[in-house]
Amino acid sequence: MKKLVKLLISCVMFTAMIFAVVGCGQDKKAETTAAPEAAAAAKTYEWKMATTWSTGIPWHDTAVHFAETVEKITNGQLKIKVFPDGALVPAFEVFDAVRNGVVEMGHDWPGYWKGKDEGFVAFASVPFGLNNIEYSIWLMEGGGIALADELYGNFGLKPLMGGNSGQEMGFFTKNPVTDVKQLSGMKIRTVGWAADILKEMGVSVTPLPGGEIYLAFERGVLDSAEFSTPFITYPMGFQEIAKNVMLPGWHQTGVQNMFTVNKKAYDALPPYLQQALVIASYETQMWDIARSEKKNAEAILKYQAEGVKFNKLDPASLNELRKTTDAYLTQIRAKNPLLDKILGSQNSFIEEYSVWKDLRGGVAAFPKDQYLAGKHYE
Repeated sequence: MKKLVKLLISCVMFTAMIFAVVGCGQDKKAETTAAPEAAAAAKTYEWKMATTWSTGIPWHDTAVHFAETVEKITNGQLKIKVFPDGALVPAFEVFDAVRNGVVEMGHDWPGYWKGKDEGFVAFASVPFGLNNIEYSIWLMEGGGIALADELYGNFGLKPLMGGNSGQEMGFFTKNPVTDVKQLSGMKIRTVGWAADILKEMGVSVTPLPGGEIYLAFERGVLDSAEFSTPFITYPMGFQEIAKNVMLPGWHQTGVQNMFTVNKKAYDALPPYLQQALVIASYETQMWDIARSEKKNAEAILKYQAEGVKFNKLDPASLNELRKTTDAYLTQIRAKNPLLDKILGSQNSFIEEYSVWKDLRGGVAAFPKDQYLAGKHYE
């Protein structure tokens, strides 16, 4: 009997030892599995973002807003330090700085990278193209971001929406311009496809960066200049040199900016931090639209108070510009299959959206007296 009891006790102790060993093994396995996740959650990332903007240009604030949003929603795990034009690299070297890993991110107007691929201009502004809301719809729901991924991916980059400040106000001129033929012989500052289109019409064009425009305009190197929307342009002081503006902003109906991320840096992030960047880009897109449109309206009133006159191009001039634009875009699309795909996608969206756009018209939010006087459409 004593032998049996001893045997049972031995079996129980042996079984307990086996469970203890197995349990330890399971604990170690769980620890091993959890270790990378815990390490990823504990690791902090400090990135640098170079922009094409000086601190005096409000788009610098857009970049800062994005960086602050990312830091907040990641609880400080991903911090992005923003550097203005020239602090790390000159404005027009931002693309290569991101591509080569000098910085993890950039913020810019994609049309600056026209020399890399014409397709970048389609994600910046197309003459007679999408406005700020339409750009956002196309990018988010119309396949635009997927096409941007395809284009930017060719250069080792990941694109994110970087805000859209709306339609540009037009060209400052010393004398009123209502006919496009009046531009002949003038030296004008503009960029992107608008520069090429005006050259096709015999206009002399210089694509100066923002920080160099005022001095060139003041010294007579330029006869006319544009930069961006009323809000963005007002602090640049062009109204001190010229008191007329040629409208509407046919050349940039929506100023779409983008964040560019080094793809290797992006892929090295845990998926939840990648998603944080995407979410912050959506929030920044909408924030920039709201801020810009409110301040565009305020800036126009300031211009008027300072004696600036707004002169609209006549219908014949707008039609001529539209025809020249379409001919030019047809020409460059034939040489670039991806650009053709991107613009084809935009045009399909415009055609689809135009029916609803037309049907919903007639109830624009103008003041009551103006509405009753016949101003029903934007």
